Amino acid sequence: MGELVHWHSYFQAESCEQSIILSVYRPACFPISHIMNHKPTSQNLLAICIASGDTLVDEATEVKDAEQVVLHAGLIPGAAELLHTLNAWGYRLALVADGPVGSFQNIYTQHNLLHLFDVFAISGAVGVEKPDERMFHAALEQLNIAPEAYSRTLMLGNNLERDIKGANALGIISVWIDWAPRRSKIPADASEVPQYTIKSPLELLNVIAQIEEKLNSL
Repeated sequence: MGELVHWHSYFQAESCEQSIILSVYRPACFPISHIMNHKPTSQNLLAICIASGDTLVDEATEVKDAEQVVLHAGLIPGAAELLHTLNAWGYRLALVADGPVGSFQNIYTQHNLLHLFDVFAISGAVGVEKPDERMFHAALEQLNIAPEAYSRTLMLGNNLERDIKGANALGIISVWIDWAPRRSKIPADASEVPQYTIKSPLELLNVIAQIEEKLNSL
């Protein structure tokens, strides 16, 4: 198994002064102070894990080198705004993605988003790919979240076979983003059935509000 890479140790995060799209309710631009007034009143989710390809990044735009490392790529509409909003709301974010470490360094540095993630679990460093549970453990252990608390974490991903199946197996709340045509849209079995489905990144904000309300009532 490869050594986990803690990118924050050698990437200098730049401050973000961008304004942020509030949510799918109103496609308008608001400053962080306004976003903060609209975050959930309670915060029970301990972490939000997010895949990369066709979840935040449009895989159709990826330009790779001869070793299949992504040099640059475009984002799905709303992806950057989602990350900025979740960060402003105080949620801890984990990038849980399959591929070479360099791909994600390049993409998220390109878009000035690398600093918004608290931890990283990248298959090129962990040594396995999703749905292997070690990918999810690698992320959540860095956040000091024990397995018995996984039910208070969330995984957003585009791949039923990898993201959703892996999350479901560990009791992580699974959210499938059905945005791109490049993956199967039909679960192979019950293990690949997501708990929530969204069509675009910013719809996750609505899902989080629902989840927080449910967790608050437990």
